[in-house]
Amino acid sequence: MAAAPPAPTGSTNLDALKQTAVASDPTKLSGLSLYSRFAFAGAVCCSVTHGALTPVDVVKTRIQLDPIKYNKGLIGGFRQVIASEGAGAVWTGFGPTAAGYFLQGAFKFGGYEFFKQQSINFLGYESASNNRTAVYLASSACAEFFADIALCPLEATRIRLVSEPTFASGLISGFGKILRNEGIGAFYSGFGPILFKQVPYTMAKFVVYEKVAEAIYQNVDKSTLSSGAQTGINLGSGLIAGFAAALVSQPADTMLSKINKTKGLPGEGTTSRLIKIAKELGFRGSYAGIGARLFMVGTLTAGQFAIYGDIKKALGATGGVEIAK
Repeated sequence: MAAAPPAPTGSTNLDALKQTAVASDPTKLSGLSLYSRFAFAGAVCCSVTHGALTPVDVVKTRIQLDPIKYNKGLIGGFRQVIASEGAGAVWTGFGPTAAGYFLQGAFKFGGYEFFKQQSINFLGYESASNNRTAVYLASSACAEFFADIALCPLEATRIRLVSEPTFASGLISGFGKILRNEGIGAFYSGFGPILFKQVPYTMAKFVVYEKVAEAIYQNVDKSTLSSGAQTGINLGSGLIAGFAAALVSQPADTMLSKINKTKGLPGEGTTSRLIKIAKELGFRGSYAGIGARLFMVGTLTAGQFAIYGDIKKALGATGGVEIAK
């Protein structure tokens, strides 16, 4: 089992010396051995949480795509979908959701830890600690960019399956049908919106989580807490982070659902489609389904950080650098 990161002393100079000493410890995981564990923990936590919340995502997407029909909120939306299409309809898109977010979670969480370490290597521990908000923001943005390259094709397939229930029977057939009929470019027609949605979402998610956890641990000695108590703090910090992330990214999430619902007109570019969709939606329309999404994102983000922390401990992946004061 790898050694835990050194507890902050209140002095960034002393913390830097302690971090250097721990880094030279031969029992401490590093390199591919460490980051592959971060990536696996991130893959599992994102796949499990997003997959479990597929029904909420189905209803949220329906509200975004057809707010006139689905105008009775989250619970009413569930009843409408089940009444018209059966209980199985709320699990539409489970395959691409679980697979897509497995890949995305690996890049997001593993990448965040990697880019945070690179920032610390570049800036030095003391400077990184003093400017840790900027480090969190830059690391999460870089990680999310690469995560979205992996996620975008599966997210496009998921939205098509949800918006057109008769389009295909599942992930493999839906993916193949889009590839055959529309080409590989169709998978990335929503890449701009997905970046616009996911990058601010992830930046808010990680920086708010880090700040809330930091505030808690300034008043509570982490070394004295049980594993259950630490998991509870991860849940609470993740819940607040999820609410913040949902509010920041909601307009782009709505536009992503709209642009993936159908293919564009001949000769119509992605940018022109986005401008047209934004004008049609307006500010109020861009927040359609926000209630369902707050519930969904708050729940899944809390679950992600709790599962991520527990899996990291189970795998001995405790070598991430802590720069909170």
